[in-house]
Amino acid sequence: MIPDQQGPATPRTADKFDDEHYPAYTMGRAADILGATQGFLRSLDEAGLITPQRSAGGHRRYSRHQLRLAARVRELVDSGTAVDAACRIITLEDQLHEAQRRNSGIRTGD
Repeated sequence: MIPDQQGPATPRTADKFDDEHYPAYTMGRAADILGATQGFLRSLDEAGLITPQRSAGGHRRYSRHQLRLAARVRELVDSGTAVDAACRIITLEDQLHEAQRRNSGIRTGD
């Protein structure tokens, strides 16, 4: 039997990838997944919608949750909405979703 070298407090690597907020994607990979440019992702960071984590080398890393938000912005931009307006819409949608989740928890006693 090989002992667990990570120790009990450190999650397994597979668990990190199950976490939708784990920053698993490089900027290049995220742009490829979205079919967007790296500049588009930078603009979302500048707009304050998505703040990617940084690797030890300073490179941006994105989570699946952030990519879902970016994909929604991309849909709105492709439909003619300005980037800043699309970011505001997504922020409001995200806030509404969170409020609905909390209200649901309150009603069920969670």
